[in-house]
Amino acid sequence: MISQITVPRPHFDSRAVAHRVLRTDPPVQPNDLQLVPDSAAGVGRSTKYSPAEWFSNYQTILVRAGADNLEAESIQQLSRTLNRDSEGVTLQTQAEGTRLLGERLQEIHHWRSELLRHIEQLQADMEALQAARTRLERALEATDTPYAIATDNLNCRAKRPGPDLVQDSVEEELLKEVGLIRNIQALLKRTIAQVASQIRRNMDAKQVLEMDWSDKQEAYNLDERGGGHSNRSPDTQLHPSSAANHEQVCNPTTWTKFTQDNLLQAAQEEEASRRLRALVEEMLRETTEDLINQRSTVDGAFSQRCQELLEAKTELQIKLTQVLQQIGEQEKNIVGLQKAIHLKEAPLRVVQSRLHLRSLRPNMELCRDPAQLSLEAEAAQIETTLNSLKQKLNEARISLSNLEESRMELQKDISCKSQSLFIEGEKCMTQRRHLPSTSRLSGY
Repeated sequence: MISQITVPRPHFDSRAVAHRVLRTDPPVQPNDLQLVPDSAAGVGRSTKYSPAEWFSNYQTILVRAGADNLEAESIQQLSRTLNRDSEGVTLQTQAEGTRLLGERLQEIHHWRSELLRHIEQLQADMEALQAARTRLERALEATDTPYAIATDNLNCRAKRPGPDLVQDSVEEELLKEVGLIRNIQALLKRTIAQVASQIRRNMDAKQVLEMDWSDKQEAYNLDERGGGHSNRSPDTQLHPSSAANHEQVCNPTTWTKFTQDNLLQAAQEEEASRRLRALVEEMLRETTEDLINQRSTVDGAFSQRCQELLEAKTELQIKLTQVLQQIGEQEKNIVGLQKAIHLKEAPLRVVQSRLHLRSLRPNMELCRDPAQLSLEAEAAQIETTLNSLKQKLNEARISLSNLEESRMELQKDISCKSQSLFIEGEKCMTQRRHLPSTSRLSGY
């Protein structure tokens, strides 16, 4: 009796071993089971293959080797083709990348130059504005002297004597000058604040441009360094993660718009600086002209007032001379009248004595004879003359008193005019000679 023992045929793949991959044996098929004689079974399990198995095994190996050869030849052919094609594409892509880097460098250089130009312009604007601010501060400081002189002129003129304490054109022009200086000082202070604010805005815009320029300078250096790399460059390395998309990466449109917005803001500040500088120049010119014109008006009013005072003083002095002369003449006239009255006393005593004696005549002798009539006429005439002389003496004395009052008034008014002339000419006009010049009022 023959025993049947199933012995599976071992399966081994050298390719799997080469790739360190274990291949599981295929499931055992019924026709793979071989019958082994009892004698072999009695000795133990046989490890030998049959001739058919031996033939089938090496045929399978040959077929598989042939297929592997064909597959290897195909892969090699495709590899050569891929290598040849990819090398051209790689070189073309690399050349395109180098060209685009060059264009990018030109674009960065363009915007970098524009940024640098505006940075320099903003710096120049800030220096010009600082110079304008210095001029404004000097002009503001220069207005202190005219203001002090004008107010001092008003205070000095307030000390004029009573008759000359009038609200004349000089006072009106001085008040206008004080108000003008106050308005100019307020305007200068506001303009200084505007200039300081514009300088700060220019500085902020300049800092933004400098940051943008610094970033572009660094980017230019990096792209220039990258554009200089070649396949033979020794300093190139593999950076696998560098090709990945980064977060918050802008596109060329937003990149350009960012710089354009910065340049637009800088251009606006430059235009504002230009307009402000023109405004400062125009304002300093106009304020200086206004102060100079008002100064001329006040000086003209002072000169006219001094001329009027001098003319009035001269007329008063002339009139005083005449009054003094009249006082002397009147004093002489009074002395003459007193002497004439004194000289009439003796004839009056004589005639009155004669009339008295004749009044003592007795009886019929007491007649109004021509002698009596003559004596009466003489007495009446002397009395009339004395009355006239006494009246004229009284009038002369009243006239002398009036002349003395006029003299005192004239002398007092002349003293007032002299004091007013001293205030107007010596104090006020002398002070006004120290007013700042046109260049100082302009801030130079």
